[in-house]
Amino acid sequence: MKTTAILAIAATLSATAIFAAEPEGCAEVRLAEPGWNDLALTTGVAAVTLDALGYRAQSNLLGLEVIYQSLKENQLDAFLGYWDPAMQTYAAPYEADGSVERIGVNLEGAKYTFAVPAYVAEAGVRDFRDLARFAESFDRKMYGIEPGSNQLMFDVLADTAFGLEGWEVVESSETAMLTEVQRKVDDKAFVVFQAWAPHPMNTVFDLVYLTGGDAHYGPDFGAATVSTQVRKGYLEECPNVGRFLNNLVFSVAFENEGMAYLINEGMAPKEAGAKILKDHPEVLDAWLDGVTTYDGQAGLPAVRAALGL
Repeated sequence: MKTTAILAIAATLSATAIFAAEPEGCAEVRLAEPGWNDLALTTGVAAVTLDALGYRAQSNLLGLEVIYQSLKENQLDAFLGYWDPAMQTYAAPYEADGSVERIGVNLEGAKYTFAVPAYVAEAGVRDFRDLARFAESFDRKMYGIEPGSNQLMFDVLADTAFGLEGWEVVESSETAMLTEVQRKVDDKAFVVFQAWAPHPMNTVFDLVYLTGGDAHYGPDFGAATVSTQVRKGYLEECPNVGRFLNNLVFSVAFENEGMAYLINEGMAPKEAGAKILKDHPEVLDAWLDGVTTYDGQAGLPAVRAALGL
């Protein structure tokens, strides 16, 4: 009986060691985000948690096309920001050839389409097809974010159904776009721009999302989910990180609150990530279920200790 018990314990310890002992190549986790505040926050939250687990999380600021090519070429490990359906054009070829794998949804309740200030909507702009009638008021411009992230805007301009020939997509960055929107709002000028939720812009501005963009953004104002993607084979190579990434699920309210630290208080992504985790430590219970530290210790107490909780 003693021999059987010892063998059982040894087998359990061996299984635990196998689970915890990821290859040395897993010690560094290479993440990416395209400069959007929602993804800067979620990537920062993930990086802070991975650092607390004993990994070295590295975050890279890249355009969408570069992100997917880098995942394919094994230069990145994970991307937390696949907006479906808005990013289908970018991701479809990589998911089709198997070089990028989708883990699952990390956010529900998102949306992504054109918006205008409420006073512009009251003047008669409530649908994509209304834009052409007010072309002069808009100076034939619509405002987007980083170059490489506005393809849907260009697709709308190319769609003859909307009569937007001669319009320009002004590309800059999320911050620059919202600064321009604020200027327009201050002057009560017409402006149409790329908008989405979660984002504090929804509380900072009295804005109205436009109908009529279903063919490009999807129904219900571009109703979207956000998913986590990894490079091919990553889950098998680094199962502990994979388990964490699979557990990582956010809410719109959580992201709105965290993004405010980035936008209003000027915090860096990891700083904002640590702050929101200290404000809401309860999320760690589900995120770290079955997750160990890099060296095989219990994950939850290690992260709580690292964050001073």
